[in-house]
Amino acid sequence: MQSSIHGVTVASEVIQLAIAPVFLLMGVSALLGVLTSRLGRVVDRFRVLNESLATMQADDARHGYYIQELDILSCRANWVHWSITLCTFTLLLVAVVIGLLFLGSAINWDSSLLVSILFIVAMASLISGLACFIREISLSKHVFQQIKHKIVS
Repeated sequence: MQSSIHGVTVASEVIQLAIAPVFLLMGVSALLGVLTSRLGRVVDRFRVLNESLATMQADDARHGYYIQELDILSCRANWVHWSITLCTFTLLLVAVVIGLLFLGSAINWDSSLLVSILFIVAMASLISGLACFIREISLSKHVFQQIKHKIVS
């Protein structure tokens, strides 16, 4: 009876430890939804411009503008891709951390050092992914700057 109660107590403590990483999983998953949506918009805009460019004459006034925007869209897609990759890697590492917490508890193994290292790497990956996201957002501002420039001209 005592062993059973001790087992439940240990399991509940491990579940309490795993709650924060589970919330992190949910938050990063929501971020991935935003990132994939942005990537989809970039790809859709790239296709539209590419089709327009294919039917356009090289001496058309919009030709240079479309080429420039295609270059920026390609760069944005790369930044979003890296952000998605790094955030997905974060999810993988956090899932491994949760698994190690339960495994360590189940086999009575002190996994604290490995869990700490993996969590630090996960946070570094998330920070890098968010930095890529910030870079992509700054590149997306070019549309507003070009519209402002056209209005002023």
